Amino acid sequence: MAVNIEVPLSGGAVSEGVVRVGETVRRPLRAHSPAVHGLLRHLEDVGFEAPRVLGVDELGREVLSWVPGEVPQRPLAASVVSEDVLRGVARLLRRYHDAVASYEAPAGAPWDAETSNVDGAPEVIGHCDVTPENVVFRGGRPVALIDFDLARPTTRVFDVVTALRHWGPIEDPADRDAGLYGVDVGRRLRIFCDAYGLDRERRREVLPAARVRFERSYRAMRERAERGGGWARIWQGGAGPRIRRAQDWLEWHWDELDARLW
Repeated sequence: MAVNIEVPLSGGAVSEGVVRVGETVRRPLRAHSPAVHGLLRHLEDVGFEAPRVLGVDELGREVLSWVPGEVPQRPLAASVVSEDVLRGVARLLRRYHDAVASYEAPAGAPWDAETSNVDGAPEVIGHCDVTPENVVFRGGRPVALIDFDLARPTTRVFDVVTALRHWGPIEDPADRDAGLYGVDVGRRLRIFCDAYGLDRERRREVLPAARVRFERSYRAMRERAERGGGWARIWQGGAGPRIRRAQDWLEWHWDELDARLW
């Protein structure tokens, strides 16, 4: 008789109560879960690799398929922060955006809209959390995205900027993973935008979008931390000062980064 052993998954810092059971992942349902499920079903229909919706278990948790592969752990290995992987993540994000471009979300779908966003009409349902921990690798290549909890209507550039926050990284060197401490961030931003296929006009939006994202992210995280849970742990762990340092670093290096984008 098969025994369903629950193995806690700790890769995500925000989502609580996430466990692996065999070849499935169980997660607590949230108000925006139906909207995310519709997105995941669309991705399955168009052949983009992501968790598949399998139903709801006896404890009222959503049941998703386990995506096979490896997810980077901290500290990040040198292979994970290579320029080849950077290109691969950019292409993966572009494939995702192209896959969801044909998706029409239900009117009034309750997405998780509390977190930061940019102004302008939404273009796609962004993943909005393409961190190393949410990218699945196989054979050293990024092949799939997981953890769509923060997915919501946004612009392509905002989703690119959110990824660059972690993969550039647009961050003070003191807060970077060791493997990214001394990297040429301007070069990495250019490599990512080239691999994604971001045109010249949209590149003009990258740094302003990053500026907006930092400020709104700071406010949103502070407000969510007041309600406790995973957000409170992140905030208590120094998220606010890290965002402020990243803002200062961005402003200090603005002209240099802008020049490298073209």
